[in-house]
Amino acid sequence: MASPTKQQELELLAINTIRTLSMDAVQKANSGHPGTPMALAPLAYLLFNEYLHYNPGNPHWPNRDRFVLSNGHASMLLYSVLFLTGFGLTLEDLKQFRQWDSKTPGHPEYGLTPGVEVTTGPLGQGVGNAVGMAIAQRWLAAHFNREGHEIVDYRVYAICGDGDLMEGVSGEASSLGGHLGLSKLTMFYDNNHITIEGATEIAFTEDVGKRYEAYGWNVLRVDDVNDLDSLRAAIAKAHAQQAKPNLIMVRSHIGYGAPKRQDTKEAHGEPLGEDQVRAAKINYGWPPDKTFLVPPEVESYMRLAVDRGAKLEQQWKEKYEAYRKAFADLATEWETMQAGHLPDGWDSKIPVFPADPKGMATRESGGKVENAIAERLPWMMGGAADLSPSTRTVIGTEPYFERETTGRNMHFGIREHGMGAILNGMSVSKLRVFGATFMTFSDYMRGSIRLAALMRLPVTYVFTHDSIGLGEDGPTHQPIEHLTALRAIPHLTVIRPGDANEAAESWRYAIGSAKGPTALAFTRQAIPTYDRSKMASAAGLHRGAYVLIESQNPEVILIGTGSELQLCVAAFEKLGQQGVKARVVSMPSWEIFEQQDEAYKQSVLPASITARVSVEAGSTLAWWKYVGTDGLTIGRDDFGASAPAKELFKHYGFTAEHVVEAALSVLERTKARV
Repeated sequence: MASPTKQQELELLAINTIRTLSMDAVQKANSGHPGTPMALAPLAYLLFNEYLHYNPGNPHWPNRDRFVLSNGHASMLLYSVLFLTGFGLTLEDLKQFRQWDSKTPGHPEYGLTPGVEVTTGPLGQGVGNAVGMAIAQRWLAAHFNREGHEIVDYRVYAICGDGDLMEGVSGEASSLGGHLGLSKLTMFYDNNHITIEGATEIAFTEDVGKRYEAYGWNVLRVDDVNDLDSLRAAIAKAHAQQAKPNLIMVRSHIGYGAPKRQDTKEAHGEPLGEDQVRAAKINYGWPPDKTFLVPPEVESYMRLAVDRGAKLEQQWKEKYEAYRKAFADLATEWETMQAGHLPDGWDSKIPVFPADPKGMATRESGGKVENAIAERLPWMMGGAADLSPSTRTVIGTEPYFERETTGRNMHFGIREHGMGAILNGMSVSKLRVFGATFMTFSDYMRGSIRLAALMRLPVTYVFTHDSIGLGEDGPTHQPIEHLTALRAIPHLTVIRPGDANEAAESWRYAIGSAKGPTALAFTRQAIPTYDRSKMASAAGLHRGAYVLIESQNPEVILIGTGSELQLCVAAFEKLGQQGVKARVVSMPSWEIFEQQDEAYKQSVLPASITARVSVEAGSTLAWWKYVGTDGLTIGRDDFGASAPAKELFKHYGFTAEHVVEAALSVLERTKARV
């Protein structure tokens, strides 16, 4: 057998540096997942040293290749290679792995660590994110590139593990990715046969390769991750074809080199222990008593990525300058999008809806507003989980994004969770995206919504059929607890507009003001459009809650959202006829209201008026925050039934008469205490 060349020796030294840094960081933290970084160090080395186009000096260079570590528990693999290639992490950062206020948390976090493209925590999410990034890449290339001026030509790479591929979200996203033929996507499957509970065969015996072939992926196999030439050959084959996404199945050995931990479940999620760390280092030919050792020749070699990346970006900038001169309007659009800004006049065509007692469903008015915005926002893109005829979320006459077309409408298929993860990948790629389904199915995509909130991504969710008001489909489709559950997610703004003009303002907020994702709760049934010449402007929505209408010196406050706001308005009139002075507060968004100063909050809900009634066709669980101990809340804390909406509302007490009764009751109660 031929002796290794100096280059091969240097490559192995770099690989073992990644391994030992990962082991040492986990051991020092006494917490983490050492086994996968030890196993996949050859793949990470090869990708970052030979294939990925990136600039460590500018992690946000628009034409960089994207890398997603879906099995985010293997974070030290990524942190080690980011440190070695010059992304600004220090050795001290690695030593602070999993500690307070460090740049190296237990799972990679978007916006915290330079070089981390997306937050991947729950398994499977990164697969969907990578599919979303590949969709965005294809759309951006089709929209901006011109012959001889290709400013978008990057690739998307991802690593996933057995756990990722067991999660349903990865299957949903992969199925769509194969259907779309996303050939710029290459995913490496770390086939190490081990999970937390033991060998994968205890619960996972399917043929992954055949599954992905059935999805429409180009499946390649590498029998040993340590064989760099086999990895190179597989990547070359992946790049050579232009019809399918690529899955490269790579056999690895978790805890590679640790004599008592290799290929065991113990190597997955716990430190190796000092003895096994020493033993592994001896097997690598490493000084066993040295920790966080970085050989100078490895640092010099891996840091070549800094100069290499700077040159790549400079070459792209020169190409971009020629593009800007040739296509000034497109360049302006590109720069606006990359900066996260909106084009001038993006909201100039948002309609104002005339007063109408019959009105329209907010899914209808919301659809009209979405289209008005999309007309002036070229990089707005989205679709529904096979429900666009019901959610009214089709962008005009725009084509669909398909294998052969690159329109702005998406067919996500009946894949709510996959849709959510894909939207996150599209959003971090600078597109302004939306996804729609019935509100009850928001549960199916909650994991992805939560991650969008964690990353503060400006994703818009359109959740229609927002109450028992959807009627005959019955309790399986009638949301009850969903508004409360969505409101519980930090940094997610939930808006439930009470008429067409509030629906317009909710879209204006979601696109123009939100500092994170927004969930729009729209009705299926028609609701009145209020005469704003006689009531307050719907612009009050931008403060979360506002006084819609009131009598002088009100003694009771009626708080409504969505389709139940009309009950408060009707009750206001009936109370007035009885000489009772009331105030109607429209409260479309708790989150926005909580951002207001105390003076404004008191102006809407003064502490001096304790007689309050809230009306919302959903869970009453958290409404006591606003009605107080003296108030009453009209809601629904049990499931619905299959019947026409009007009959359901009457049966469950969502009537103006019931609101009047509640108002009189709380007034009597509060007066009795004076």
